[in-house]
Amino acid sequence: MAHKSGFVNIVGSPNVGKSTLMNRLVGEKLSIVTSKAQTTRHRILGIVNDDDHQIVFSDTPGVVNASYKLHENMMEYVNASISDADVLLFITDIKETEMNHKETLERIQRLKVPVLCLINKMDLSDQEAVKEKLDYWQSRLPNANVFPISALHGFNIDGVWEEILKNIPESPPYFDKDAISDRPMRFFISEMIREKIFIHCKKEIPYSCQVEIEEYLEEDDLVRIRAIIIVERDSQKGIIIGKGGEMLKRIGRESRIEMEKFIDKKVFLESFVKVDKDWRGSAQKLKKYGY
Repeated sequence: MAHKSGFVNIVGSPNVGKSTLMNRLVGEKLSIVTSKAQTTRHRILGIVNDDDHQIVFSDTPGVVNASYKLHENMMEYVNASISDADVLLFITDIKETEMNHKETLERIQRLKVPVLCLINKMDLSDQEAVKEKLDYWQSRLPNANVFPISALHGFNIDGVWEEILKNIPESPPYFDKDAISDRPMRFFISEMIREKIFIHCKKEIPYSCQVEIEEYLEEDDLVRIRAIIIVERDSQKGIIIGKGGEMLKRIGRESRIEMEKFIDKKVFLESFVKVDKDWRGSAQKLKKYGY
């Protein structure tokens, strides 16, 4: 059997389950997941290998109408994912009535590559509503194969896998067969901290934060990490630190537990907070932070 390789890219509106689907397909928690929209900011690759194929999954930010320079950069990741897909996974959910970004939907409608339209969170609905959504999205994307799924519970994911493997082109692998992502460890460490900020902080605070790993030192039985949480204003710095430093300690404690599971080593984590005024609106600062 000839070897097959390809890019399977996931796009959709914010909060429909793209990152949960990515983690389910890859079998590792590579993308952070919270109940808040726009948690994902980067394009994150997750690589699945066996003897006969290499599937390169790509999680992307939710499709948004840009209101910050950061949003423009996030949409560049989405547009690139639509352009270079061998198979596109367009994910919606049972509650979404229409994609919030007309231009992106029109691009998907014109695609020549296979498109799988995945209606997520079907476990939160009944059979009649699921049937209505299937009919609706089949009419909007007549060339797509439409699947009801539950990314959280794994329902119908085997069917999605079968369709992906059927449509992946013959090709040698693009990455080393031992790789699970193209991202370095520092990236995943920073994302774990950012996830805890999204979970525990309210309103604008999570969206104003960026996490940089200033130091990552591996010793025989310990990894030493120094993390800088960047915010836009002094008032946000106070909220992240919290009364008596309690919020920062909580974020650090929960992040460290997750890091130790991921790295499989003890972690000593130091976290600091720094103000970089209006970093989300500056092209220069966004480039500095890897966007």
